[in-house]
Amino acid sequence: MNDQPTPDTKDWTVVLSEPCGECGIDVRALNPAQVAALLRESVPHYTRALAAPDAGVRNDPGVWSTHEYCAHVAEMLQVMNARLALMLESDAPTFASWDQNEAAVRADYAAIPAAEVARRLEESAASFADALEALTDAQLPRMGTRSNGAVFTTATLAQYAWHDAAHHLHHDLGVGRPR
Repeated sequence: MNDQPTPDTKDWTVVLSEPCGECGIDVRALNPAQVAALLRESVPHYTRALAAPDAGVRNDPGVWSTHEYCAHVAEMLQVMNARLALMLESDAPTFASWDQNEAAVRADYAAIPAAEVARRLEESAASFADALEALTDAQLPRMGTRSNGAVFTTATLAQYAWHDAAHHLHHDLGVGRPR
């Protein structure tokens, strides 16, 4: 699609200190193993939504379609997994900037076949969940910094990623009420 939705510029790190004001999800008490389980549980909900006949339709030109949200979540989980790996390999790394809106345009989410989006989503969720489950207690406080200065531990990175996935599933795709 040539017309892109209005870029989301909100600082979503607020969900690490309070429940989300839009969807109500509170991730603060979740540990990485719980996030891994929730990610695994969410994938079938995403793939069912992606299989809907109207998944590629934008109901509002200023908002992504279900298909595009699914592609975004798949890529976001890849980015979070790479950031987690960097946090484990390096002391206090700074993450490369990732602009989700630019990524959607660059990858042309709407043009990716649904089966490929589903495959990417399944693989990225499984890889990130595997990495989260492998974390040791000693690795939980390891830190990394986003290019805008936001600081994450491995644990808060997991929480942040889960909020992103759950928020889109519940708030944007209208699928159930995630934990």
